Amino acid sequence: MNKLAVVALGGNALLRGNQRGTVEEQSQNTLDTLENLIFLVKEGYDVIIAHGNGPQVGNILMRNDAGEQLYNIPQMPLDIDVADSQGGIGYMIERNLRNVLKANGIEKDVVTLVTQVVVDKNDPAFADPIKRVGKIYSREEADQLIADKGWIFKEEVKADGGWRRVVPSPKPIRVMNEKIVEDLARKGNIVITVGGGGIPVSEDENGNLCPVEAVIDKDLASALIGARVKADEFYILTDVSFVYKDFKGPNEEKLEFLNHADTMKHLEEGTFAEGSMAPKIRACLSFIENGGGKSVITEATKLEDKSYGTKITMEYDEKDVNHIA
Repeated sequence: MNKLAVVALGGNALLRGNQRGTVEEQSQNTLDTLENLIFLVKEGYDVIIAHGNGPQVGNILMRNDAGEQLYNIPQMPLDIDVADSQGGIGYMIERNLRNVLKANGIEKDVVTLVTQVVVDKNDPAFADPIKRVGKIYSREEADQLIADKGWIFKEEVKADGGWRRVVPSPKPIRVMNEKIVEDLARKGNIVITVGGGGIPVSEDENGNLCPVEAVIDKDLASALIGARVKADEFYILTDVSFVYKDFKGPNEEKLEFLNHADTMKHLEEGTFAEGSMAPKIRACLSFIENGGGKSVITEATKLEDKSYGTKITMEYDEKDVNHIA
């Protein structure tokens, strides 16, 4: 049986922070990222791809807002917006990946799944929404939206006097169609799934699926599907080649190898910043705690070079003599 790898593409893999977000920009970024993944296929791995959708779903929310203001088009709820972004981003990844495979003389099918992810409706995250989404509003606009739609707002740190909608970010507990994902991947198909963390749904008392106004952490959802399909390796592609202690500080240290115990120690000591690296670390831990062999955090262009990337395993390998404890 081939090794199975889950690769989670960060938002910067699709849209850079200094770009407008045109389809041409996003398509080129996607192509550049996927060209770095092809070595996994050449090495005989079966591959599952997950991706973020932060900038894209943010743009969808602003389009909703503009459509309502200009043309009185009803705004779509967040679950529909996530599904919308899954389809569009999945299409871009699938089309570009087929072209990359063709250029490398590889015959493989690629399939994009619009994927629902189940969350617990009693998750504590619903009592403390913290995930900022959509555009920045004035205090007056926010008050009107609170009255009209019941939205929750928090002051935006990036703009004086600005306010942004916040929504819960509950923990994913089950991926719908996970058996289909595993079956397709094990048969050699490349599967694109849990885009943007998945479309958030919960179950009612009768077991029926209900939409949820929330967003799910993409890395946690990727780690979950990786564990559920019994993947061997889990890769998070971000904008740095390693995880660091005291990142960009006077005592910066590269952490190339970490075992579970040392990773937990760093988390508890606040080594990793919340809102950036800490959630990625928790996703990596979740994967190995649930049977995965190895988690890796690295930059997309460094994926093939195994001298790069922070590797997280339950225990240190004997050859990892240079680890930082």
